[in-house]
Amino acid sequence: MPVHRWSEIPREQMNPSFARQVIHAERITIAKVFLTKGSIVPRHHHENEQITVLERGELKFVFDDHEAVIGAGEVMQIPPNAPHRVEALEESEGYDLFSPIRSDWLRGDDAYLRK
Repeated sequence: MPVHRWSEIPREQMNPSFARQVIHAERITIAKVFLTKGSIVPRHHHENEQITVLERGELKFVFDDHEAVIGAGEVMQIPPNAPHRVEALEESEGYDLFSPIRSDWLRGDDAYLRK
């Protein structure tokens, strides 16, 4: 059974204001995410259910029919195929969990994060 250490996982700088570290398991992807204040994750959707656990900062999620703001210690649950965008209202750090795994990330089909 693998043991993963965040200290040994390379940090990918996706764009000047967003970085991540990623672990792909058999059925789940977990990413440690780092967003500077003002960082935007552009509108997108994916087949994966997503759980965002915010450890530090404040994020605004914008959905087609509403917006939600979460702060440190809060968790956002996003169903599969729900279009959303994210704005970092403060410098933020947390974890994104995806099920099933983010096969698009494995293929490198994540250009929306590299803008």
